[in-house]
Amino acid sequence: MRTYLTNCRAVLKEELLEDAALVIEDDHIAEINPFNPVVHGTLDLEHALVIPGMIDLHCDQIEKLVAPRAGVYLDAGLALAESDRRNVACGITTTFQSISFAHDELGIRNDEIAKDLVESVRVFREEALIDHRVHCRYEITDFYGLDMLLGLIDRGLVDLVSLMDHTPGRRQFRDNRSYEIYVENAYSISTDKARELIKAKAKNFPGALGRMETLIAKARKLNVPIASHDDDSTEQVEYIRGRGASICEFPVTLEAASAAHQGGLKTVFGSPNIVRGKSQNGSLRAIDAVQHDVIDCLCSDYYPATLLPAVMRITELAGWCLPKAVRLTTANPAEAAGLRDRGEIASGKRADIIVVCIKDGRPQITHSWVAGRLAYHAQFPRRNE
Repeated sequence: MRTYLTNCRAVLKEELLEDAALVIEDDHIAEINPFNPVVHGTLDLEHALVIPGMIDLHCDQIEKLVAPRAGVYLDAGLALAESDRRNVACGITTTFQSISFAHDELGIRNDEIAKDLVESVRVFREEALIDHRVHCRYEITDFYGLDMLLGLIDRGLVDLVSLMDHTPGRRQFRDNRSYEIYVENAYSISTDKARELIKAKAKNFPGALGRMETLIAKARKLNVPIASHDDDSTEQVEYIRGRGASICEFPVTLEAASAAHQGGLKTVFGSPNIVRGKSQNGSLRAIDAVQHDVIDCLCSDYYPATLLPAVMRITELAGWCLPKAVRLTTANPAEAAGLRDRGEIASGKRADIIVVCIKDGRPQITHSWVAGRLAYHAQFPRRNE
């Protein structure tokens, strides 16, 4: 099948084509501005904006969909189907479902639940609207889950690994109280329970370095990309870079972000941080990383609907051109994850394409093609003029 998309503003990797046309053939982009195209269907996009389908390297919203309330657990397949619909409507065509291995410290962040969810993603992929991949987040104080995670990597079920350390006193949580406040609010637990978690983390911290090295060695052997998490110093960045990491997630200081970006790591910041204008815990603001040009990728973190608005906000707040801002959610994350077949509108690339209109000042998705298949279409009502 060949589909002709005409009368659109197409965002290429380095430029914006104001009056463009594209041809989709089967699962890929066949032509840009074709001469005398031979097609089966034509769609006039009425000068709407067309960008590559967005690639979300980190979204842990699936945890809230599996466990919407404390102690309430729903079927993984049901949660994934809901995540699938939310993502495609937000213009995300490739998502890395972020799943935490942290023993059983915070309900859903339980090794057995995590393992089941990883396996469920692989089954669900066959019927999904978009491309679902697995991002396993390993809490380095979890000495129970390492062997389980290594086994999942051996089975080819893991597409990205990140190394987390939420022990208070470093990285994201500078002191015990900041950690207590976070887990009390996010997971509805008592202060006493939060303090028990802090003691357990301190007790389990010895041996963390060895567990990290074991996991890194396995990931590198099987070509699974490695990410650090919440780095706050040049030393932490240099350590993980020296061991083959390619991604630095949520650096909490400008020093760490600059070291990672200049050292060739792809820095990742959360789009809710851009939309809200601040970090939830007082760490580096994402817009400051934009202003200093040390940001490479945006991820939705926990709220997929913020990804596209964040791109648009960056063009307004920082004066970035649209192609540069769009690359934060398309070409750059594709490169970081080793996905060479997607992330830009170019001949031969996978036809992951989204159409954007502006409604009440907000960007909205009207169409999403995933590997050449129209996976989503929303027809918004026209206001009477």
